[in-house]
Parts: sequence; structure tokens; C-alpha cells
Amino acid sequence: MGTPAAKSEYLVLCRGISWDKSLSPEDIQNAIKQFYAWFGRLVKEGKMTSGHRLAPDGRVITGRTAPTDGPFAESKEAIAGLWFIHANSLEEAVEIAKGNPSLAYGHTIEVRPILPKEP
Repeated sequence: MGTPAAKSEYLVLCRGISWDKSLSPEDIQNAIKQFYAWFGRLVKEGKMTSGHRLAPDGRVITGRTAPTDGPFAESKEAIAGLWFIHANSLEEAVEIAKGNPSLAYGHTIEVRPILPKEP
């Protein structure tokens, strides 16, 4: 029997920093608790690491122009957080990411393979 292949690492970007306006503060707190329970379980299983929320402010740099304020809080595409999934394939990483409870509240998730380091 061969040795199992090493898992690959996938970057997960959570987009959407504003909550649905119809949600009460209690609903938002419940959604956050659901996320952290889901995330914590996957960390314990060794499937996820290094989650970080991102501040809504920052700077956007394009070409040789001066940085501008952004990303903008009103943008639905602003990145709210990032973390890493450890999986055997992109398909497996996507299946793990699809369990994110934040998807039910208007957030979107992007999963990207991390390329191996070049020698």
C-alpha cells in the first residue's frame, strides 16, 4: 500500500462585509456563532488554519498611480476575511468551503489553490 499523498493548501477569501439589513442584531450574533462553530470544528479536524478577519478600510493600488482609499464598505465584493483549507483536491476544498454558514447571509467564498514554491 502506498503512502497517502500530502494535502495541498487552498486560500479561501470570504467576500461581503455587510450583513443583510433585515437581520436583527441577535440574528447576526447567531450567524457569527454558527461560523465560529463550523470553523472551529474544521480546525480541530486539521482541515483549516489561520483564519483572519480583515478591517473594512485599506488602500487600493493600481499601476503607478497613488493609492486610493478602499476597499469601500459599501462594496459587496470587499474581502471580509481569509483562511486556508487543507485538502486533497480543489473539489474537496470547495466542498469544505460550501459548508460556511455565512453563505446563507449573502457572503460569497472564493477558493484558490496555492501553487508550490519554486526551487
